[in-house]
Amino acid sequence: MTLLRLLKIIITFKRYGLFQILRLNERITRFAILIDLLLWFIPAKLANEPLPKRVKLAFEKLGPVFVKFGQLLSTRPDLIPAEYMEELAKLQSQVRPFSSKLSREIIESALKHPIQKVFSSFTDDPVASASIAQVHRGKLLENGKEVAIKVLRPGIGKIIRKDIRLLKIIAKIVEKMFSDGKRLRPLAVVEEFETTIYGELDLSQEAANCTELARLHKGDHRIVIPEIYYDYCTKDVIVMEWKNGIPISEIAKLREQNIDLVKLSHYGVEIFYTQVFHFGFFHADMHPGNILCAADGRYIALDFGIVGCLSEEDKRYLAINILAFFNRDYKKVALTHVESGWAPKDTPIEQFENAIRAVCEPIFNKPLAQISFAQVLIKLFQVSRRFGIIVQPQLILLQKTIVNVEGLGRLLNPELDLWQTAKPILNKWLREQMGIKGVIKNLKEELPHWSYTLPTLPRNFANTLLKLQESSDMNLRYEKLLKNNQRQNQLLILVIIILILVLCIKL
Repeated sequence: MTLLRLLKIIITFKRYGLFQILRLNERITRFAILIDLLLWFIPAKLANEPLPKRVKLAFEKLGPVFVKFGQLLSTRPDLIPAEYMEELAKLQSQVRPFSSKLSREIIESALKHPIQKVFSSFTDDPVASASIAQVHRGKLLENGKEVAIKVLRPGIGKIIRKDIRLLKIIAKIVEKMFSDGKRLRPLAVVEEFETTIYGELDLSQEAANCTELARLHKGDHRIVIPEIYYDYCTKDVIVMEWKNGIPISEIAKLREQNIDLVKLSHYGVEIFYTQVFHFGFFHADMHPGNILCAADGRYIALDFGIVGCLSEEDKRYLAINILAFFNRDYKKVALTHVESGWAPKDTPIEQFENAIRAVCEPIFNKPLAQISFAQVLIKLFQVSRRFGIIVQPQLILLQKTIVNVEGLGRLLNPELDLWQTAKPILNKWLREQMGIKGVIKNLKEELPHWSYTLPTLPRNFANTLLKLQESSDMNLRYEKLLKNNQRQNQLLILVIIILILVLCIKL
């Protein structure tokens, strides 16, 4: 079956003239020409259309995995040229729904009850249909609550696994055959994509993501997150609270309801940066189809199959980078890239700084409200190619979501000053992490470890002495041990002093 799928991909690439891309590399031009000759009998489609458009159409033809992969690539200016990004960004994940009969069978199998025993009403026609799942509307028999029932598309797991295997093979070929292959790390990109899309295949994981974001945003007046009904959730089906709202992209309807669009645009930016820097856990699929606006002007978030997570180190370097960028401290941006490991250690800082300045200074001649952070990212990634900047797979979702959030914000409010909205959040987070509050917080987190470790130090020291007595060079080792012990005692005293200070501050 894998060979048949590979053959279909090759035929589709031939039909849309995509082997032309391979001719950009001298080492495999002959291979591309050979395939073209062997498949001479396959008619070409849209030969006069630009190559980027043909790539987009071929991905649509190849199905959900390629559509989603194309959507991912559309946010990766470090991987593909701008004209390809523009076309791939047009890819839509809306696909024809599968039959309601099949949907009912999946629901009944997952919940182990007939539909009428669980729902007092159930709409056969889905209200939404995408490449991974589709959504029906219903009402729970138990409590009369209106709900959204999300059902995994049958057989989608098998299709995805086959296509991921093929994408990995292609990625390995690109790494070996293309001069830029190692820097772009296509295999790592495919593996990151694999993790993301496999997460979407388990709807119980989406339910957990939704619950976690609801917990983190508890009491937040800016956002509404549906409740999950876990008694009716499995890996193939989840049932959540139905939320009525206006799609965020329908500006005319929002105005009819007297929604404050300026406030709504600020809410979007604040929610995103709060999730990224304060929670380290963010909704990574914030396109207009997944965001509604409630009658009271709050955001309604939907579809939590894709979330992003960032480490404390990544958050710190990102915050420093963004602040340095908007403060026009280009040397700090260059240094942070090297310190974080995103750029090679031997990167010439002055040259990198000048290259960043050349990109950013023309942009800063505009009012801040007109600066597109997404466009700055695109240009900076283009500069990064010259300096061998390493692609960071863990930041893929963040880059994608930044583009989505800015697009949403500017759709609602063309004069949105992204920096003015985001800066207070970043400054507050940095103060909490790097100021006295950060020190106290870190100490509190370390206290359980130290409460266990400190009492064991004398016993560990005595055990070490006994072992040294058995060795032939005991005197030399004993002197070393004494020095180590002195350092440990000094460290212990320092820790005790800090703990006392913390307790005094708390009192």
